[in-house]
Amino acid sequence: MGPSDVNASDLFALLCGAPLDEGARNILVNVRLPRVAAAALAGCALAAAGAVIQGVLNNPLASPNVIGVNAGAGLAVLASAALFPAAAMLTPVAAFMGALAAATAVFLISAGSGASKLAVILAGMALTAIFGAGMNAVLIVDPDAYVGSSGFLVGGVAGTRIDALGAPAAGIAAGLAASLLLARRLDILSLGDAAAHALGVGVAQSRFACLSVAALLAGSAVSIAGLLGFVGLVVPHLVRYFFGHSSRVVIAASALAGASLVVACDLVARVAFAPYEVPVGILMALLGGPFFIYLVLKAKGASNE
Repeated sequence: MGPSDVNASDLFALLCGAPLDEGARNILVNVRLPRVAAAALAGCALAAAGAVIQGVLNNPLASPNVIGVNAGAGLAVLASAALFPAAAMLTPVAAFMGALAAATAVFLISAGSGASKLAVILAGMALTAIFGAGMNAVLIVDPDAYVGSSGFLVGGVAGTRIDALGAPAAGIAAGLAASLLLARRLDILSLGDAAAHALGVGVAQSRFACLSVAALLAGSAVSIAGLLGFVGLVVPHLVRYFFGHSSRVVIAASALAGASLVVACDLVARVAFAPYEVPVGILMALLGGPFFIYLVLKAKGASNE
């Protein structure tokens, strides 16, 4: 669906090899298919990353955008575009390295003496502000560093090319496989550090491995959809409500639900205000912001009890 007059019958004709107007074929193959694929991949990766981060930090308020992982990836992408403008293939690598740097910082903070859940969130917000300032500095010095940077900073999948999805898709597949393999360790970590040590699990090593996998997922998503926020916050909570707390189930279901949510939100973003479009990141912020406030108030109520 979209603002142009191309519908499900055209898609059916395309799939069946029936005669189809060239304009409709171009819209379906070169515009809508890459966009839907990008939305699904980004939503899948961010939701799975959020499930991993919440599990490894044992913090319901954590997600890739809240603790600065997305912002770290974004800064690395813009810096790479400014320094190596002709090397577009470096974007996924730069996004992963930036996300990993941010995740490492969060790991060191969480491993600090007595760092509370609130301290980790506040530190993550500080990292987000620092990385955000860095992104603005790059764009001030080199405004042409990243074409479509305004959409990148908000989060969106408009204008995605299908040939740009190969490397991020491979990274997301590897990240999902690794996160499912680490699911048992996440379940053990949720029992507490003492119990994890007693069961023979290296707490620090397991936490860093899980955060590295989350960085791979989030960095791959940022290279596709920019700084798309709140997917990794909202989706894992909804999945746990319906499917319980098994990490393997939560990660797998979050990946599917995240892909569905971002595809649905992008559909609304491109048809609700036709002929104008709204970046999907704006809709996600409108959904995720109130949900984050609700979680903060819920956590405060629980601590008061």
